[in-house]
Amino acid sequence: MVLRGYVPTSEETLQTLAALRLQSLNSDFSTHAPFPRLEELFPPHVLHTRLPPPRRRTPTKCRGARLRAGLLAGGLWGQALAKQRAERDQRLRGRLREEGASTMAAIVEKWKLLQGMGRPEAMAAYVALVREWPGFGSTLFDVDLRTSPVGAGPQRLWLGIGAKAVSLYKPGEPEPLDSFCYGRISSFGASDSSTFRLSVEDRDLLFETSQVDEIAQLLNTYLVSAAARRPPQPQELATSPPAPDPTTPPQGLCPMAGPWQLRPPVGSFHS
Repeated sequence: MVLRGYVPTSEETLQTLAALRLQSLNSDFSTHAPFPRLEELFPPHVLHTRLPPPRRRTPTKCRGARLRAGLLAGGLWGQALAKQRAERDQRLRGRLREEGASTMAAIVEKWKLLQGMGRPEAMAAYVALVREWPGFGSTLFDVDLRTSPVGAGPQRLWLGIGAKAVSLYKPGEPEPLDSFCYGRISSFGASDSSTFRLSVEDRDLLFETSQVDEIAQLLNTYLVSAAARRPPQPQELATSPPAPDPTTPPQGLCPMAGPWQLRPPVGSFHS
């Protein structure tokens, strides 16, 4: 999750995590120690964010200009543009190598400071740093939230499935945009093979994702586990009702929105 960018934290912390990983893998720093590739220690997307954004081409304003541009594209002008693009790509690759070398040097300096730390201590320190993120322990899925305004495109989000709640994150942001404990969720299921529906009280959230089954199965697992741990209520002990339905969400996390409904339409998972 760290390497895929699913732990939003500072670049300094990411470098420290990489150094702790090296200490865990290779023990103390040595010039003879095997060096993993940078992408095995540090999230590559962080390096890409340092590069300048690509320039946008200015659209031609009149039909004659567009026509001339089209005619020239297959001739000398097109060759010149291709050469410019190749030179620009080469400069970006060079800049990326420089940023990578600088980052690796910073990681190695932090690794040297860990001399004498054993593997268990390095692993414990690594986990302690990651646990500082409030979403630690959640499984994150890339989803597109369908929005209702006409003309508005879907919003790219992280859907975090945890033991006590479902949270929505803006990618890279440490705090959730919204969070729903299981007591507020009235139903969930697959609308189709690429759309997951989550009903929260009076709201229906539709997510476009390629991991519909994985999300639904994980949600169901947490619900069954939470229901199994739920202690009996006083009124339950007095009336001795039948055994609780495993799909009933735990009480006490937040006010109930209504009875739990697990709706697996066509194409959904099997509970």
